[in-house]
Order: sequence, then C-alpha cells, then structure tokens
Amino acid sequence: MKIYNTLTRRKEEFVPLEEGRVKMYACGITVSGEPHIGHGFQALIYDIMRKYLQKKGYKVKYARNYTDVDDKIIAKSKETGIPADEYAAMMIEKTDRIMREFGVDDPDVWLKATENIGNIIDFITQLIQKGHAYAAASGDVYFSVTSFPGYGCLSNRTVEDMLDGVRVENAEDKRDPADFALWKAAKPGEICWDSPWGKGRPGWHIECSAMNRAAFGDQIDIHGGGRDLIFPHHENEIAQSESLTGKRFAKYWTHNGLIKVNGQKMSKSLGNSLLLEDLLKKYTNEAIKFALLQTNYRNDINITDNLFPEAERHLTEFYRVLERAEALGPAQGGNGEIDSSFDRCMDDDFNTALALSNLFGIFKGISAKVAAGDKTAADDAAQVRKTYSLLGLFKKSCADYFAEVAAKNVTEIPEEVQALAEERWQAKKARNWALADELRAKIDALGFAVKDAKDGYEVVKK
Repeated sequence: MKIYNTLTRRKEEFVPLEEGRVKMYACGITVSGEPHIGHGFQALIYDIMRKYLQKKGYKVKYARNYTDVDDKIIAKSKETGIPADEYAAMMIEKTDRIMREFGVDDPDVWLKATENIGNIIDFITQLIQKGHAYAAASGDVYFSVTSFPGYGCLSNRTVEDMLDGVRVENAEDKRDPADFALWKAAKPGEICWDSPWGKGRPGWHIECSAMNRAAFGDQIDIHGGGRDLIFPHHENEIAQSESLTGKRFAKYWTHNGLIKVNGQKMSKSLGNSLLLEDLLKKYTNEAIKFALLQTNYRNDINITDNLFPEAERHLTEFYRVLERAEALGPAQGGNGEIDSSFDRCMDDDFNTALALSNLFGIFKGISAKVAAGDKTAADDAAQVRKTYSLLGLFKKSCADYFAEVAAKNVTEIPEEVQALAEERWQAKKARNWALADELRAKIDALGFAVKDAKDGYEVVKK
C-alpha cells in the first residue's frame, strides 16, 4: 500500500511507526460559519482513509479537531451578540448534525482547542524554556522561526519566499518578521484565559500541536488536511512540535485538493460557497459522495452545474441494476475479484476515482447476467454493496433510495409553466407540431422541461 507524502513529494510504502497500529490526525473545521462542501469533502476523505486502513487490518486511532476559538469566531461573536464560546458550541452542534446526515462517521477522538488550554500553555512554556519562543512586552508569545533550521521543509519555501507579499502583523513585537504567534494577549471584551503571560488565548497553529501531543504523544503516522493548510499551518506545526520533542512529528503528510465552482475558487468573498446542508436538500448523500470521489483526493474538484445531477443519474441507474439482480434471489456468496480490484485501487494512494470508474464495467457485467437469468448476478450485487459501502455508497435498499431521490426532486411547478405545458399537450393532440415546438421552447426558457409519455406528460425542473 502506497501513500503520497507531501513532505517527500512522492508515493511511499506505508509502514506505520508501530506494527499493526495507526495514529492519524486530520485538521477539522474552524466553526466561524456553517460547513460547506469543502469541509464535507475533507471529512469524507479522512473517514475513508481510516476505514480502508481498518480494512487492511490496522487498529486505527483517528482524531479530528474543532478550532473553537480564533479571530473569525470572535468577529462572529461581535456581529451576532452571542458570546464566543456559545457561538462556537452552537456551530459545532450544527456541523455534527450535518456531517452525520452526509454520512461521515465521527472520529475516534474529538479535540477542541478550548478544552486543551492547559496543554497549550504547557507546550508554549516548554518552547520558551528551550529557546524556541519568547514573550513580548504586549503579552503576546511568538515562535522564533530562525531557531528551527528545518523551517520550510513541508512547503519547500525559504523564509524570504514566505514573507514576500505577506502582511506581517504586530511586527514591532517580533524579533523577526517571520515569527508567528503562539499566544495572543486579550483585547477588551474578548474571550480569554489566564496564563503566565497574562490573559489571552492560543494562536491557531499551536492548538493542533498541543492537542496532537495530548492525544498521541510525540509522534503520529498520518497528518492530514486541505492543501491550503500546508503553509503556514502545517509548516508551523512541524516547527513547534519538532522543536519541543526533537523527533519527527508526522511520518506521512497527506493533503486533499480544494473545491472550485465553475472554475473559480470557492470563497465567501466571491459569494459562491456551497453549503453542505443546502446540497443535502437537493441530492442524496450518496450522490454527493459519488460526485466528489470521482476525482483523486489530491486534485482540485471543479463543481459544475451538472456534476451532482449526473452523479445522481448514474447512481439511480446502478440501483436499478441492483434491484433487478436482487430480484433473482438471495446471494449465495460474493465476488472476490470485485473486492480485490477495489483494493488494488485503494492501495495506490486511496484512488477512489479509479475504483468508481470500475463500477461502470462491473454493472455492465451484472446487467448481462440479469438478462441471461444468471443468479450469480445477486452475488455480484451483494459484493458491490459490501465493498463500496466503505465509500459510503449502496448502503440503502433500492426502494428507500428511489423514494429519497423522488422526495428531493419534488418541485413546485409555476402556474405559467403548467399552463404552457397543457397548451402544448393539446397542440400535440391536434397535430399542430409547430405550435407544440414553440411552446416547448418557452417552457425550456423558463428553466423547465416536458417529458412526454403515451398517456400524458410530466413537467420537471431542469
């Protein structure tokens, strides 16, 4: 089994620090807003990694964190009038609910910054004692970047590259412009905790280092997150952790790609963020997963207007084949080749894209067996369900899946569109094809389509 390691920039054979056991950590969500599709994708990917490692026989301890105190959360607190800790707790509860609806399992360990303040203060204190950090007169505490010779190993940047074009905050407090905050002195009215340096709160980067050490000790096998976290967040985690322990912090660094919407980076400033809760109102969670997992996890995903509808269409076709195969009778066994083929894909750096592309050939084969009355089609169907459930697919009964799709596709048809559709139907009955085509074009321009049948028609939203 090989994993692409961002640190070495190549695929490496996976060998855990301790035989048979895997310690795995993924950076979670800063709960300053509702979870979007990017959050869902990242959570899905690391849930799948955890489950596949378990399938390979490893005993996995998987931790994720919530950043529940930072500048953005404090800004949201001021905007809403809700205390920062209450706002964060409210958003965590909502995020948990949405992720479970999405079908992503909880990690083995949940970590929160506000529940690790003591660990964070201890970590910073030791860094100061070792000469890697210093307290400023303002009450801020900074990490000294020049004290760690390996700084830049993950992002492959020099300190000069990192500072180029970057806004440097509180430069007057720092010994070097590249130094970053471990502890931030509290401003009036902000949430804060007592510390040896005065009232304040942790910086973003120190949270993950301290929580990792509290959960796992000095070293972990896999550290993951979005590619946007490579610098500065993960670069700073390495510097903090390795300066304290003198040991290699994480053996494998993995990073998933980012989400684009019609070719543009997804961001609040562009107004193109896709909230996960909104997508789940339109599509089944399996369709959303199918759409996302068609791209290798390390690559960016471009969400076009037809990405999720196409995924739902493919899944519906697959479920129809399952329905016909399962009608042949109960499965008497499985199909080891389907499972082995899946494992070969996943052994190559969790290649879900190839595993999903194989489904089209698998279902073509099942369809041929069904047409021939071959009852081993039921065995193949059972194996598909068992194997691909690891990706969160084919976990529903056919009847439940079809009912869910139908419920999500219920659309209120405007009276204007209904009237045009009825007029078109009458024109067709009168064999006035020109008028019927003209009315179809008007319906199409309004964002709807007419599907004809022998005894009537159906109006659907495009």
